[in-house]
Amino acid sequence: MKTSLETLEGLKRSLTIDVSIDTFNTKVDKILKTMASQVSVDGFRKGKVPVSIVKKRFGDNAKSEAVNEIVNETLVDALADAKVTPAARPSLTDVDSEGDTNFTYTVAFEVFPEIKLADFSKLAIDQIEVDITKEDEDRTLSGLQEQLIEFKEVKRKSKDGDRVTVDFVGTIEGETFEGGDAKDFKLVLGKGTMIPGFEESITDVAAGKEVELDVSFPDDYQATHLAGKPVKFNISVKEVGSPKEPKLDAAFAKKFGEDNIDALLVSMKEQMRTEIDGRIDQLNKDALFNALAEANKFDVPQGSIDAEAHNLLEEMQERMQQQGQTAPADMPASIFNEEAERRVKLGLMINQISSDAKMAVTMEQIDARIQEMSQSYGENAQQMVDYYNEDVTRKSSVELMIVEKMVQDVILEKAKIKVVKKKFLDITEKA
Repeated sequence: MKTSLETLEGLKRSLTIDVSIDTFNTKVDKILKTMASQVSVDGFRKGKVPVSIVKKRFGDNAKSEAVNEIVNETLVDALADAKVTPAARPSLTDVDSEGDTNFTYTVAFEVFPEIKLADFSKLAIDQIEVDITKEDEDRTLSGLQEQLIEFKEVKRKSKDGDRVTVDFVGTIEGETFEGGDAKDFKLVLGKGTMIPGFEESITDVAAGKEVELDVSFPDDYQATHLAGKPVKFNISVKEVGSPKEPKLDAAFAKKFGEDNIDALLVSMKEQMRTEIDGRIDQLNKDALFNALAEANKFDVPQGSIDAEAHNLLEEMQERMQQQGQTAPADMPASIFNEEAERRVKLGLMINQISSDAKMAVTMEQIDARIQEMSQSYGENAQQMVDYYNEDVTRKSSVELMIVEKMVQDVILEKAKIKVVKKKFLDITEKA
């Protein structure tokens, strides 16, 4: 066997492999003999068809099968002989089985880039820190109270904070649009949950009143087919409810699984810290890896980008399905190419850094991380642990998390770190 490697544009390579023509012909003859014992041809008993007849009828099929067998049997050794590792399975681009001495085939593929990482000490990375204030705690407690607010019907005009119950029909150019009508729809005034003008039109209005409203959807409205369009609403106010905040007592605490207010406050603060730390960790990780990507420019295999873009498309479609939405059937995966390229690059760099540092993750570390993750699942914590223990392959994603954290630590030891203080709301309101 003889190999010839050609370097094409960027990461593309072409490898030509020569094998003795006798090897190919022997393969074809063997396949034809097998076919002769299996095929049915008019005028001959099954298994008694002459090879010459089989060759005449099925010769092309036999040659195609012989090509596949030789490629499968020789390609791995050919790549090793050429000292090259494809980034994805090579594709067969050319076959020559008519030579006098050689059977020749050519495959095309991409290779992974050689990565020479920039000096970590030259990276400048912002890392966020957040102190939780008494004001943040009071605001969070008020949010818990708000969850348990009860509304009592009142015979007066509505005001901010009241919950109103309405029927409404919205029309565009005289036609009701999807999602534009509802009955017994409840909303709390002053929350800004509806388009501008809607809540204002039913504020200072008593039950039993009818309201006509002409407004327009915002230009940046999330449903793009409605953005900027004028709409007419006919609204019937059916009930006005006045809010009654619950008392901060043991009964209140028990509704959140605690025996008393003191225990609830301790639990609430712990949850606030856990939640904000999780978001900060993600933001800090993104900042670090963005700096790493910016400092290291290199090409990545297009096949890897295409595969990752396809994964991102599937993830988006799954999210939309879970939210009751339907993704456009003709949406191309290529719209995710930019993010896909970033992810592939980061994956290659993380692998390079972990390899250079000879990082290794133990099963004890993986199990400890799973236990840590399970704490946020409350009473379902054991169910989450069991999920990973039922199939050991599921732990690979946890192993990747640990490796990423180890890589972060290696970079943070050497990079120029600027601590950026943020407020609790700066982080939580962006979620």
